[in-house]
Amino acid sequence: MRLLHRKQFPTSKDISGCAISGMMSETGTPMSGEAIIRSIANMHDRSNGLGGGFAAYGIYPEMRDRYALHVMYDAMDDKQETERIISRWCTVYGDETIPTRPSALVRHRPILHRYFVNIKPEVMERFCDETEDDAIVDLVMTINADVQGGFVFSSGKNMGVFKGVGFPEDIGEFYRLDEYQAYIWTSHGRFPTNTTGWWGGAHPFSLLDWSVVHNGEISSYGINKRYLDNFGYKCTLHTDTEVIAYLFDLLVRKHRLPFEAACMAMAPPFWPQLERLPEVRRELARTLRIVYGGALLNGPFSVLVGHAGGMVGFNDRTKLRPMVGARKGDMVYMASEEGAIREVCNDPEVVWHAAGGVPIMAHLKEPEKVIGPEATARLKAHSCRLPAGAWQEAPRAGRAAASVQ
Repeated sequence: MRLLHRKQFPTSKDISGCAISGMMSETGTPMSGEAIIRSIANMHDRSNGLGGGFAAYGIYPEMRDRYALHVMYDAMDDKQETERIISRWCTVYGDETIPTRPSALVRHRPILHRYFVNIKPEVMERFCDETEDDAIVDLVMTINADVQGGFVFSSGKNMGVFKGVGFPEDIGEFYRLDEYQAYIWTSHGRFPTNTTGWWGGAHPFSLLDWSVVHNGEISSYGINKRYLDNFGYKCTLHTDTEVIAYLFDLLVRKHRLPFEAACMAMAPPFWPQLERLPEVRRELARTLRIVYGGALLNGPFSVLVGHAGGMVGFNDRTKLRPMVGARKGDMVYMASEEGAIREVCNDPEVVWHAAGGVPIMAHLKEPEKVIGPEATARLKAHSCRLPAGAWQEAPRAGRAAASVQ
């Protein structure tokens, strides 16, 4: 059985009702994966055992300047073919089998391997004025499109995605996530309803340091996929959530939009609502809808995005999927249900429900100490603030109730 043989899956969108959870230390304090496993397990009934996964940030400090490629293979032939591609493109500073525990509940597993790499200087010459991030994106797209039984499912620096077929708590145990320390954890329990649950189709979906977990349906998948094709992104995984990860890379990293504007492009106000906005916000929203029409996400959804500098959560414009946030001290939590937050934080200082289409953001307080000066400089390029009401920062205790919707 070829677990990663993509030809067996249809190219239509995937409809899903799932569980998402995330937690972040704004001071960059590392946390064991044990807590995020308990949080997502609290929402066990939102999943059906056909997909679970986690993203963790800060787990490879000794290799934080290298890209960590996590790769799944059907067979050793696929591994050898992929490694030939990696060796042509990259200097490999280390590679190993991803550590796992034997589990009767996680079966039919692929070969799981990770590589710590940088693009070779002579390869970078082909990319002219583009960056090493651009080269890594091209490498990931090449492997995922051209290797029949190989799939790069994580490619960021000092972070990693761990996912598979099973309930999320079993996937967390399988990958030994209690042994990792991260300052951001996100997680997902999947309930696929119209495509086969498979290892590559589980969440999170990731590219570079972006990771996306999603509850709902992206009914605009076909339009979004064709839009991304214009920019060289190849959607090969047959799950609608894949387009969200690539849209964040395109809008924020490539087009240098602030996070708030990227979220507004993907979940803009309806036209009648737009006309009632204050003038500055109205013109911004109108411009984003015109320029980025192909990036608009339709359908019911709640999305949690992780990146090296923080966490972003947002709903569809009519809030057809739940998103609950909470804070205690420097810890920020976002999840599908309040119970998943209280499982790991039984006395939060403030709890709130995200407003439809309005992103909630949490940021590292001193990013240079956690992610280094180069990554901090990239983060600051996307940190400008839009007019009031276009976004929400994770509120603190005692903040005006009007900002907590």
